[in-house]
Amino acid sequence: MTTKTFRGNFKNLAPISDFIISQVENAGFTANEIYAIQTAVDEACANIIDHAYGGEDIGDIKIDVKKTKTGIQITLIDSGKPFNPNEVPEPDIRSPLEIRKERGLGVFFMRKLMDNVRFEFSKNEGNILTLEKYRGS
Repeated sequence: MTTKTFRGNFKNLAPISDFIISQVENAGFTANEIYAIQTAVDEACANIIDHAYGGEDIGDIKIDVKKTKTGIQITLIDSGKPFNPNEVPEPDIRSPLEIRKERGLGVFFMRKLMDNVRFEFSKNEGNILTLEKYRGS
C-alpha cells in the first residue's frame, strides 16, 4: 500500500491526480479506466475541500492506494464535517442544461465511474471514503 497526505487545497488537485496516475498506470487498467479513477478521485477531493472542510487549507486529505488481485482500492481520509451520501438527492440529469443545478453531481459521478463507493465515519479516524475499480469493468 502506498500512502500520501495532501493539504486540502484546490491547487493540490493536480498533484493528487499525478499521484493517482502514478499508482494505477502499471496496474493493468485501460486509458479509459485510468481516466475514470482519476476523475472520481478528483471529484472526491474537491468535495472534501468544499463540503467537509468548508474551504481551503483547513485540513488534510490522506490517500491510501492499494493494488488488489482484481484492481485498485483508493481510500481517502479527512477530518472534516461528516457526510451522509444518502441525504444527497439524485441529480436531475434529464432536464435541459439551462434549468439544472450546477452542483450536486460529485457522488453521482463517483458511483458511475467506480465499481464500489463506500462512505464510513469514525469519531477517531474521521471520514473514510473507499473507491474501488476492477480491471476490465
